[in-house]
Amino acid sequence: MAYFDAASAVPLHPVARQALLAALEDGWADPARLYREGRKARMLLDAAREAAADAVGCRADEVVFTSSGTRSVHRGIAGALAGRGRVGRHLIVSSVEHSSVLHSADAHEADGGTVTRVPVDRGGLVSAEAYAEALRADTALACLQSANHEVGTEQPVAAVAEVCRAAGVPLFVDAAQSLGWGPVEGPWSVLAGSAHKWGGPSGVGLLVVRKGVRFAPRGPADERESGREPGFENLPAIVAAVASLRAVRAEAAAEAERLRELTGRIRARVAALVPDAEVVGDPEQRLPGIVTFSCLYVDGETLLHELDREGFSVSSGSSCTSSTLTPSHVLRAMGVLSEGNVRVSLPAGAAEQDVERFLEVLPGVVAGVRDKLGAPAPVAEVREDGMVVDALGKRCPVPVIELAKVFGDVPVGGLVRVLADDEAARLDIPAWCEMRGQEYVGEEPARGGTAYVVRRTS
Repeated sequence: MAYFDAASAVPLHPVARQALLAALEDGWADPARLYREGRKARMLLDAAREAAADAVGCRADEVVFTSSGTRSVHRGIAGALAGRGRVGRHLIVSSVEHSSVLHSADAHEADGGTVTRVPVDRGGLVSAEAYAEALRADTALACLQSANHEVGTEQPVAAVAEVCRAAGVPLFVDAAQSLGWGPVEGPWSVLAGSAHKWGGPSGVGLLVVRKGVRFAPRGPADERESGREPGFENLPAIVAAVASLRAVRAEAAAEAERLRELTGRIRARVAALVPDAEVVGDPEQRLPGIVTFSCLYVDGETLLHELDREGFSVSSGSSCTSSTLTPSHVLRAMGVLSEGNVRVSLPAGAAEQDVERFLEVLPGVVAGVRDKLGAPAPVAEVREDGMVVDALGKRCPVPVIELAKVFGDVPVGGLVRVLADDEAARLDIPAWCEMRGQEYVGEEPARGGTAYVVRRTS
C-alpha cells in the first residue's frame, strides 16, 4: 500500500518512537513533585517545552501542552474570547477553517456572540483586505489557519496578523498542517498545533499564548500548564512529539523541495490524463505535499474504494460519501467541484515510483467508476422556455451526469433547468458550468426541490 493521507495523520517518526520508549523509562513520575523521580520528569518536561518553543519561535513559558490539536483550538479560542469579553463578542473566522475552529465559532454564536465568516477565492485564499473589512469596534478575536487541510493552500497569516495588530485585535492561528514545515511568521497572538500531523504520537497538542495577550481559561483549572490545561501531563508522548518535530524540521527544506516536484507532477498529469477533472487549491501558495482534484461524473466514495483496491490510501472532501450527503465546507466556500474529489497528501519519504504508479492507474480507475455509474437516460422535457431535466430523488453525481447528457441537444443561447433535491447539486452544477465555459444563470424554486438554470454559450 502507498499511504497518501498525511494531511490526516503521519506515521510515527522513528525518532518519536525512540524518544517515546526512552521517556517511558524516565518520565513516568509526577513532574510537580520534588523527589528524585519527580525532578527527573520535570527536567524532561522543561526540555521538551524549551525545544517546542524554539521550533515555534516563542518563549518557553508561552507553550502549553494539551491532549490534542482539537483541544488546543477549543481552549485557545475560548480563552482568547473570554479574555477580551469587555471589548466585545465579535469573532472573525475564514470560511475554510478546520471544523474544530468552526465548531468553536458555532458554540460562540449559540452563546450569544457574533461571527463573521470571511470568504475565499476559487483557490481557497483569503485576503488581508477582507479581514480588515471584517474588523469592528467590538471584535474580540480573529482566526486564520496557516494552511488548508483539504487543498493545501497557504494563507497570508503575516499580512493578516499585521492588520489585526494595527486594530488591536489578537489573531489565533491553527497551524496544525504547517508546523512540521516551519514556524508561522507574523505577529500572531495564539497558536495551536497537533503532534500526529508531523509524525509525533496522537494525543498531544500545542497551545501557545503570547505574553501580553488577554487570556482567561474557561472551565475548571489546576496548577498544571499555567492553569490553561488541567490534568497530568502525558510526558512520554510530549517528549516524543517534540523530538519528532525537531527531526522533521531538520529534514523539512530538502523534503519540501522533493515533495513539491512530486505534487506538481500530479497536478500537471491529472489535468492531462483524466478528462473532465479539475485540480483545486492555489497553484503557488500551497503546502509541499498536498494536491487535490475533482472528477466529473464520479462517485467520490466509489472512487476511493477503487483506489484502495489498487493500493493507494487517499481521502476525499467529496459530497458523495456514506458519512455525509453535503459537500465539504471547504470546497463549497471555494465554489469548486465537490463530486469525485480526491486529496493526495504525501508523507515525508513518499516514493517517486508510488506516485508514478498512482498516475498510471488513476485514469483507468476513473473511467471504470464512470462506466459503473453511467446514469440511465435522463427524463427531459422540452418547453418553450427551454429544456427541463428531472433529477429529483437522484444523488450526486447523477444530476450533473444527466445535465451533461442532454446539453448537446440545447441550442446555443438556450436554457436547461435541472430539477434536483440533492444538496451537492447547488455546488456541482455551477462548478460544471465553470469547467465547461457555460453560463450558470442561478436557482429557481421548484416543486420538490430546486431548479438550477444553465445557459449554453457555445
